[in-house]
Amino acid sequence: MSNEKIRTVVLYKDYFTDFFEKQKKKVKDKIIWTFRLIETLKQVPEDYLKHIEGANGLYEIRIQQGSDIFRIFCFFDKGKLIVLANGFQKKTQKTPKAEIEKALKIMEEYEKEK
Repeated sequence: MSNEKIRTVVLYKDYFTDFFEKQKKKVKDKIIWTFRLIETLKQVPEDYLKHIEGANGLYEIRIQQGSDIFRIFCFFDKGKLIVLANGFQKKTQKTPKAEIEKALKIMEEYEKEK
């Protein structure tokens, strides 16, 4: 993995930080490792970054630590900037609609403020 950044992961308000601070050290380390991977790989595998079907421009960063699965919603700004929205621990097969709606609201708020 090269250290040269192709894209940059950025925080928007405290939405992601609130989620991140509640995690165990191993989960935090895996999240940071995944961000570095996303920032430096030309083609990011869907195992780590996947577009959400039917959710206009919304993506999920996928993290697995042991048997725990986490999702962090994000979206692109100017192509090279990945803006983090909310994160949650996935406990069911299907992503909860409320989490997607929350991420879409964050994305809308971001667009209005920039």
